[in-house]
Amino acid sequence: MNTAPLGSRRRIVVGISGASGAVYGVRLLQLLRELDVETHLVVSRSAQVTLSQEMGLQLADVKALANVHYPNADIGAAISSGSFRVDGMIVAPCSIKTLSEIATGCTSSLLSRAADVMVKERRRLVLMVRETPLHAGHIRSLAAVTEAGAIVYPPVPAFYARPASIEEMIDHTLGRVLDLFDVDARTVRRWQGAIS
Repeated sequence: MNTAPLGSRRRIVVGISGASGAVYGVRLLQLLRELDVETHLVVSRSAQVTLSQEMGLQLADVKALANVHYPNADIGAAISSGSFRVDGMIVAPCSIKTLSEIATGCTSSLLSRAADVMVKERRRLVLMVRETPLHAGHIRSLAAVTEAGAIVYPPVPAFYARPASIEEMIDHTLGRVLDLFDVDARTVRRWQGAIS
């Protein structure tokens, strides 16, 4: 992983796209704030609808959780350039539209452009793809982003952890995502081996 030497504070870009599962992006921002990780947020227009429908949140509510927010149309934002040093990016959730733009390098928004920058700069990019079932075109896009160096991380619950609530399932999943950045969110019930 090519992490940027940023001093003692980590810096992660968070993208929230329009797929169902807006709670992953919101909770991720909350966890990163608790862990004192600097967050740079970009939210798609479709995500604003999903945030309202699924969580009753407005864009201002989510912006307040981030250190820096950029409008999705601002393709001149700091995160659109590889010269802006970050540890990586998490798209939570990641829609098939966003995935497809990253897979082809044909970016039409700041969210997909920032993700494309992570790929070209060989920085960590984690895509929490939220779609099912998948057709062949989706699978080809998943393969393409993986071959380019991104990590596809569908938010699949880990039932071995025996979660007692939806919140525990979400926190476990996000904790495993943050493990990929060597950030311990202290929300993962680690596998200790099967009990005989």
